[in-house]
Amino acid sequence: MKKNTHRPLVIAAVMASMAMVAIEATIVSTVMPRIASDLGGLGLYSWVFASFLLAQTAMTVVFGKLSDLYGRKPVMLTGIAIFLTGSVLCGFAWSMPAMIAFRLLQGIGAGAVQPMALTIVGDLYPARERGKVQGYLASVWAASSVLGPLAGGLIVSNFSWGWIFWINVPIGIAAAAGFWWFLHETPAVRRASIDIPGAILFTVGIAALMICLTEFGLGQPGVAWAWAGLFAVVALLFIAQERRAADPMVSLRLWGTRVMATLNGSALLGGMALMGATSFVPMYVQVVLGQTPVVAGLMLTMVTLGWPIGATLASRTFLRFGLWRLMIVGGVLLPLGTAVFALLEPGHPPMLAGVGSFLLGLGMGLVSLCSLIIIQESVDVAQRGIATASNVFSRNLGSALGAAFFGAVFNFGLARLHGGQSIPEDQLRHLLRESTVQAAADSVTRLALGGALHLTFVALLLTSVGTIVLALMLPRGGVIGSMREVPKAS
Repeated sequence: MKKNTHRPLVIAAVMASMAMVAIEATIVSTVMPRIASDLGGLGLYSWVFASFLLAQTAMTVVFGKLSDLYGRKPVMLTGIAIFLTGSVLCGFAWSMPAMIAFRLLQGIGAGAVQPMALTIVGDLYPARERGKVQGYLASVWAASSVLGPLAGGLIVSNFSWGWIFWINVPIGIAAAAGFWWFLHETPAVRRASIDIPGAILFTVGIAALMICLTEFGLGQPGVAWAWAGLFAVVALLFIAQERRAADPMVSLRLWGTRVMATLNGSALLGGMALMGATSFVPMYVQVVLGQTPVVAGLMLTMVTLGWPIGATLASRTFLRFGLWRLMIVGGVLLPLGTAVFALLEPGHPPMLAGVGSFLLGLGMGLVSLCSLIIIQESVDVAQRGIATASNVFSRNLGSALGAAFFGAVFNFGLARLHGGQSIPEDQLRHLLRESTVQAAADSVTRLALGGALHLTFVALLLTSVGTIVLALMLPRGGVIGSMREVPKAS
């Protein structure tokens, strides 16, 4: 970055761009029932979310690599332009397939914006200052998770639902203007060929994997296995391509190092744990503990309270205690939080679920910020984009894996505890709508549901224990001094 870059104004643009993506994730889920009622195609409901996550996950690493070749600014501006185009089109969607297609376009833009925001911060600030700024970015996601549902409810009550997408336009334009005027990069001097076959194979492979996981979650194992076969074939072709490419899209040597492998593995497990809690804690609080949907939602939002607190604590203490120790603390907090979920029983106060959510968020805040700093300080500037993107990609992939895996565990437990038969979806929806008094007649089903959720939480606990194991595998030392084993060139 050039010396005349205005860091505070660039960070304001970074926060605006991240807020644009973050609030979209929560505001759409709030208004989607209304959209589905207008557009029809209820059977495609889940694909409105899956298409966004699919495109975002697949393109994250591709844009990270392109930023190392052409600079952060052009990739960020391109990502914002794609995201805003998708947003405008989503607001004019005339059918559910059109909405899915435009959400996919949004996801492509988000795949550039999210990793570029983190990479730009890494370029602008040294490690000792970066943690504080990353804490600000964590607060953006926390605020968005609270403001998104509120804004969605207000918009759909007073205006057309299209405005939940169109409000991104002024925010995105302001962010793009900030990057255009205040972010000044040194012209890139690196000449490298673009690994187009590698980029195509990577995108197709991740798309196949995401569709496979989505189909498993929708209860379509035959279709899912077909996509799994495609993923396996493409993965073999991709590895062969990256081994012979002069400048590979994904450096297997870089991704396979001890630091990168352990931190990205930790991000993947953290994403799985977060998705498991997000999916099933509200259901337990509402159905088994007999609380209202509002209470269930409040218990889960404790994650968004713990995350920025954890990130802030890490940013203020890592120079004193070291990143390795804070990674261990975060790795311990994740299973502590999920252990609270596993110990929940009927009759327990719902606040226990809130405590578990807070511990989970606190651990995620510590682990995510420390992982990001370690990864960015472990590579040259020429590899910082792809390294940062790899961490974001791992967490997004973990979310997809978590949705499929814990959904499968839940369905298995439900069938096993309900006489070997699955509970019809209509009956599950009935339970979620019933009050505690009316639900007395459904006590057998409710008991089976509670047992299935308990089994899911045990699986969630076992998964989160892996974060401790991976944290212990990191090299010990100061802030960056023990991370020289990561190669400085592809």
